[in-house]
Amino acid sequence: MTLLALGLVVCGSVLHALWNILAKRGASGPLFVWTYSAVSCALYTPLVVWAVSTTPVAWTLAAVGAVVLSGFLHLGYSLALQGGYRRADLSVVYPVARGAGPSLSVAGAVLLLGEPFTPPIAVGAALVVGGVFLVGFSGRTPGKPFWPGVMWGGLTGLFIAAYTLNDGHAVKALAVPPLLVDYFGNLVRLTALTPLALRRRRELAAEFKVSGRAALGVGVIAPIPYILSLYAMTLAPLSLIAPARELSMMVGVLFGRLMLKERASPGRFAGAGLILAGVVVLALG
Repeated sequence: MTLLALGLVVCGSVLHALWNILAKRGASGPLFVWTYSAVSCALYTPLVVWAVSTTPVAWTLAAVGAVVLSGFLHLGYSLALQGGYRRADLSVVYPVARGAGPSLSVAGAVLLLGEPFTPPIAVGAALVVGGVFLVGFSGRTPGKPFWPGVMWGGLTGLFIAAYTLNDGHAVKALAVPPLLVDYFGNLVRLTALTPLALRRRRELAAEFKVSGRAALGVGVIAPIPYILSLYAMTLAPLSLIAPARELSMMVGVLFGRLMLKERASPGRFAGAGLILAGVVVLALG
């Protein structure tokens, strides 16, 4: 993995953990997803207009299909993540999702996209996934049901793997710029939720009063780490980038402690160490 690709992943990991903290605070379901999606679309439209006017894109049927599919996969991911955050601790849902996602992504990259499966990838991915799950199982709240978080986290991980493979194919094989993959995918998600938002517009106004700041924060920050990871996928194999993104769990351990006042057990720090070791193996491989 090149230093540039690794740098993009590291920056994205910090921002990814930050917007998930905000999403946990504002977790309330589809209306929250609609609100932050609307913020992202409004904020990034001028940049997308500039990008489209300066960078010609071959909008083939395959490229359009990949972007539309990305939108629906990210919609499923967003709703599953919100469902998990409403029912369980972030310290369970987040690591299970981030552990399941890259492991399935690596398998898909090797089996479906034909990427090589080298010993460093195998060892590095195993360390990252193992560390993520160790953080999750060590960070759960005693006496609180654990399996709802595991199930919702696992469902979220399935969507992570699916959109990672789809979007990685879009930027690498179909040459769709990462910014456009993220933006138009977000636009599809916003469009799909707009009828619901219109039917429940009174609830939407009340929702914004309660979690408007969190939605604004997520809308501004959330696109950035994923765009950075998509650019990294153009510089290195997807099977390296997908697990390396789980550096966000290390940041999540720190943010969870400082911002959500979650306990920091020895197991969580051990898991963070495994994640760091795995990313080092991937970077050197």
